[in-house]
Amino acid sequence: MRIGLLSPSMPPFTAPEAAKTLARLADTNGVDSLWVPEHVVLPENYETRYPYSDDGRMPVPADWPYPDPLAWLSFVAGVTSSVRLVTGMLVLPQRNPVVLAKEAATIDHLSGGRLELGLGLGWFREEFAAIGVDFADRAARFEEYVSVLRALWSGTESHSGLYHSFTEARCHPKPVGSIPLIMGGHSVAAARRAGRLADGFFPAVGDPVPLFEECRAAAVAAGRDPSAIDLIAEASPVTPSRVEQLRAIGVTRVLVYPPQVPLDELPDAFEAFAADFLRPVRQL
Repeated sequence: MRIGLLSPSMPPFTAPEAAKTLARLADTNGVDSLWVPEHVVLPENYETRYPYSDDGRMPVPADWPYPDPLAWLSFVAGVTSSVRLVTGMLVLPQRNPVVLAKEAATIDHLSGGRLELGLGLGWFREEFAAIGVDFADRAARFEEYVSVLRALWSGTESHSGLYHSFTEARCHPKPVGSIPLIMGGHSVAAARRAGRLADGFFPAVGDPVPLFEECRAAAVAAGRDPSAIDLIAEASPVTPSRVEQLRAIGVTRVLVYPPQVPLDELPDAFEAFAADFLRPVRQL
């Protein structure tokens, strides 16, 4: 079972030295991946309901630091050698996919093929408005943007769609191999989209079992091998026994939060985390 760390870019790890220390500890202790979330802006006042809490409000203030995930992953790529670098989740419809293809391929090239793109549809209408991107057609944009990314990373470098069209638009450097696309979401539509298009699926909330089933069924309907899709879940509680339960339902990668301690306590806290969780899980 592979173990990833959620939100390593967030407090208390926002300082450069804290980011480097956490990334190095993850790298040397066999952590599979670092998952970095995204919000470009957090409007102070909003009406959109936050989908991951009972009261519909975000659990952090508007001035909460959200480093750009690609920039943060680029920073820690230079101080690590094996841990995989994952956006978790980058809001794809808010991005220009042609520019994103170049950015992602460059990071993957320089890191030795360690980048994965976790991609989300986005829920925050006011954030879309601030960026100047239409919220209503984000699902259509998402699906086309996936095709744009894969076209530019391939040898064809051609695409004809509603939002982007180009022919033999050379885009180099290429990724080292294939950059996996991991799709997030907590709806049936998200599960089916992942089954049709993704290399992995991470339902962030709720019971993952019915969503995994929808994902696998959609993969079969699309002529894809459902066993090739990386099924990802958060472990709560963070125990080896919970990981065993998740593996039994087909989960192939488990995500947990790193120890939430100040920088001067992090090495000792991480060693305890490795002894109590990381190493026992690897022995399962």
